[in-house]
Amino acid sequence: MIDLEQVRKVALLARLQLTPAEEEQFTPQLNSILEYFEQLSELDTENVEPTTRAIDVSNVTRPDQLKPCEALEEILQEAPDREDQYFRVPQILGGE
Repeated sequence: MIDLEQVRKVALLARLQLTPAEEEQFTPQLNSILEYFEQLSELDTENVEPTTRAIDVSNVTRPDQLKPCEALEEILQEAPDREDQYFRVPQILGGE
């Protein structure tokens, strides 16, 4: 069983600022969640293969295709600073 002090400790670790009413509200809710996990631990999972998802999901993205940008000059005109065909940005690594 989780008590009020444990709820406060979890809130502190999670950097949550809970009101006293929220602490009182979350105590039975967290206990209910833990009771559910107790029920799950009673299941026989000896012959169940570990999975990351309940259903099979395959990658549905298209492969990358390199092609020239048709509007390159138009895009670069909007840049605050540019050098040839590139955006020029302030150096952030190895600076002074």
